[in-house]
Amino acid sequence: MLHPHAEPNGCHKLLARLEQEGKLKAVITQNIDGLHQTAGSTEVLELHGSIHRNYCMDCSRFYSLHDILSIPETVPRCPACGGVIKPDVVLYEEELDQQVLLRSVQEISTADLLIIGGTSLTVHPAAELVTYFHGGKTALLNRDPTPYDHRAGLLISDRIGQVMMQISGLLRKDI
Repeated sequence: MLHPHAEPNGCHKLLARLEQEGKLKAVITQNIDGLHQTAGSTEVLELHGSIHRNYCMDCSRFYSLHDILSIPETVPRCPACGGVIKPDVVLYEEELDQQVLLRSVQEISTADLLIIGGTSLTVHPAAELVTYFHGGKTALLNRDPTPYDHRAGLLISDRIGQVMMQISGLLRKDI
């Protein structure tokens, strides 16, 4: 689950650039790695949380990913009280943060264009968020088929990172 040296790919970077240019309102992600923020995105709705936020389950102290990596035990314990430190991620059978989910529905339902990428659209309830989009254009980029391919105005069956790097290159040429 922990890959502290992972770097943003072309998709992360393009989405951050589009946000900075005022062309993208939010990124909604199931990823817990923080790579969207590392790339420069600021409006990131993390449906499944983030490994960069960790809390003691007893005393609620905050610990960064760096703090967690410096603890030698497999299950990290709070140096202050001895409680178990849990990453702020949704684990099996836990519910999604309702505020993040509601904001995601709001962003999707008011969008003009929905770009869906790098997801099988089979993990629920996240996959159902697509049904809240009522705008005119949907682009779906995924290597494998999804249950929502029929909703896409633009369907690209390829690796999202590579496709977005190509798009980014075209945008640099102002095409």
